[in-house]
Amino acid sequence: MGIRVAVGGASGYAGGELLRLIAGHPEFELVAATAHSQAGHRVDVVHPQLAGLDLVLGASGPEALADADLVFLALPHGESAALAAQLPAEVRIVDLGADHRLADPYQWAQYYGGTHAGQWTYGLPELPGQRELIASSTRVANTGCYAAAISLALAPLIAAGAARPDDVVVVAASGTSGAGRGAKAHLLASEVMGDLSPYRVGTHQHVPEIKQATRATGLSLTPVLAPMPRGILATVTALPAQGVDPQTVLAEAYADAPFVHVLPEGRWPHTAATLGSNSCHLQATVDVDSRRLIVVSALDNLGKGAAGQAVQNANLMFGLPETAGLSVYGVTP
Repeated sequence: MGIRVAVGGASGYAGGELLRLIAGHPEFELVAATAHSQAGHRVDVVHPQLAGLDLVLGASGPEALADADLVFLALPHGESAALAAQLPAEVRIVDLGADHRLADPYQWAQYYGGTHAGQWTYGLPELPGQRELIASSTRVANTGCYAAAISLALAPLIAAGAARPDDVVVVAASGTSGAGRGAKAHLLASEVMGDLSPYRVGTHQHVPEIKQATRATGLSLTPVLAPMPRGILATVTALPAQGVDPQTVLAEAYADAPFVHVLPEGRWPHTAATLGSNSCHLQATVDVDSRRLIVVSALDNLGKGAAGQAVQNANLMFGLPETAGLSVYGVTP
């Protein structure tokens, strides 16, 4: 018998990716998966890519999840906290929603609204000291997808004193799966294909999370919806604080990080190279005109930006190899 795992919110894109990763994990045994409107359907009907996975989605609620050793919650923002509070204290939980990421109740109210549920251990293992905190925690808040891509690019530069924290500008493009699986007119193929469109300009909910994770004090984020199913490409710029090569800072920060790859000079990240993996690709330079530091970051928003990251955190929580059940390499074409 392996580690008994359950997934709440298994009918969405992140939930489906979790099921795929759990099914191929050497130590995890999937014992339950729940959903709202899709309850009662077989998993491989809801997720055709999981043909042969013999499991029926149960109704949402703590009863179906309470007997597991580990629960992943892949629910809409604002729905995880109430369910998590009903699960036994000994059950370890990784929450893929935003409910427990922020320390500041005011920031939660401003960007999400409603009652702040309190902060859990933040689930980005590559931040200094975070692996140890995650390994000793029973409750972990997974990162947001933009937050993962941007924080990995920015945090080492601010920590090393190479970048000023007060003037960070980010333009980041994301695939449509980042908006969830619900039917929305603006996400129809005929609306998205051949088009790039900004959204939540100046108000994106991941901004306080990124500032909290990186210690940035001033950050402008412009998200862009891109005509692709999955992937994030973030261009992060900041003013230099001292004459330090940003590429060297990143290479030193991630020398022992199995999933973060600082690419050789002349090679730039692109989303297809990270598809299906738990990896983040980085490249950095200095703008010859403005002298701003530029870091480009690419990852799979359903991998390192969601389900893969959650499994990485769970591995640490159970003392397993950090890479167990996860691929460093992408799938192409």
